[in-house]
Amino acid sequence: MVLSTYGARGSVEPVAGLAVRLRELGAEVRMCAPPDEEFAERLAGIGVPLVPTGRPVRPVVTSVTPGSAAGLAQRAAELMAAQFDTVAAAAEGCDALVATGPLPVTAGARSVAEKLGIRYVHVSHQPVVLPSPYRRPPARRGRPLPTDETDNRALWDLDARIAQTMFGEMLDNQRASVGLPPVDNVRDYAFTDRPWLATDPVLDPWRQTPDLDVVQTGAWILTDERPLPAGLSAFLDAGEPPVYVGFGSTPMSAPEDVTRVAVEAIRAQGRRVILSRGWADLAPVDDRDDCFVVGETNHQALFRRVAAVVHHGSAGTTATATGAGAPQVVVPQGADHPYWAGRVADLGIGAAHDGPAPTVESLTTALGTALAPETGVRAKAVARTVRTDGATVAAQLLLDAVGGDVPSVSAGSDAQRGVTSSAG
Repeated sequence: MVLSTYGARGSVEPVAGLAVRLRELGAEVRMCAPPDEEFAERLAGIGVPLVPTGRPVRPVVTSVTPGSAAGLAQRAAELMAAQFDTVAAAAEGCDALVATGPLPVTAGARSVAEKLGIRYVHVSHQPVVLPSPYRRPPARRGRPLPTDETDNRALWDLDARIAQTMFGEMLDNQRASVGLPPVDNVRDYAFTDRPWLATDPVLDPWRQTPDLDVVQTGAWILTDERPLPAGLSAFLDAGEPPVYVGFGSTPMSAPEDVTRVAVEAIRAQGRRVILSRGWADLAPVDDRDDCFVVGETNHQALFRRVAAVVHHGSAGTTATATGAGAPQVVVPQGADHPYWAGRVADLGIGAAHDGPAPTVESLTTALGTALAPETGVRAKAVARTVRTDGATVAAQLLLDAVGGDVPSVSAGSDAQRGVTSSAG
């Protein structure tokens, strides 16, 4: 099996979870991912071979102005070319190619699978990019959608045309170089009519549509067994549970302002602070001993020991906090973040902040909701419903599809519920 992804930690971590489960079930796995040092170290630590693909992603993410389309065409062409080059070489002799990430990656990956005559699976780790009559498509960089159009189907049709304009020619040129015919709808070609959705069905209840047979496997969770650093453990042991603040690999236009607001609002609640540097390089606002700064660490273990998690609302952080039973305040910065913020609020497990730039007053209000006793009770109740077998379900489906001889999941288990009818 070859697994291809390109993106930040939220793109790499779940695919690594699938890689581990496939390997445990007897498959040989190669993972094509960005060559960032932190990803290479993480994959080496779990014994998953990395095939470095494309440029390191952190310098790209941190150098691009949020929302800007500058340099997008060149970056897209490089990503697509890497699929036809590096990923194609890695996939020689394999049985299946699983791809997730930006459209240039997945469209290129499906073309590689088509050329090699192997099975291809498209996977999304969040639902907002999959065509659905129940929501508007997200706008593509530099291509805003009309605000006066209310027909979601019409907007998704427009999105397909925009994607074709942005990426169609570059895909057809790459395909022609390996003897493949042109494609008239890049988006639908990449997604296929049966994409997989690797999200938890409680946190993300997908509504089936007549045009798309989505296979929801559950989130791909890589169990993290790393101990917390000694200094962090000592800080946690020294007082009441603190509030975590972190924005992961999301770039931020004013990280100092957000940090100052967050620390002041948390202190106003009588709580200590754990501040995660992340790719925005968050730093303490002063030298008081009630604030502890962490780098990359085991969030699964950490979130079980905090009073609340203030974060940006990526699929991975939201799922981890939900599974840990930690109340949340989501301060969405873009992309799919507003969707997850809405789900946190709808489930009663936290608060959705209105907009990306909190004030002390607005964050204090949101923290009041998250730290309320009833929110904590609800968060722990929802945590007990979160499935942990998503990677197992996906690995089983994939190996079954290529004729792999693996142990069957029992018919009454969570791994069968919700996927049997759509996956076949």
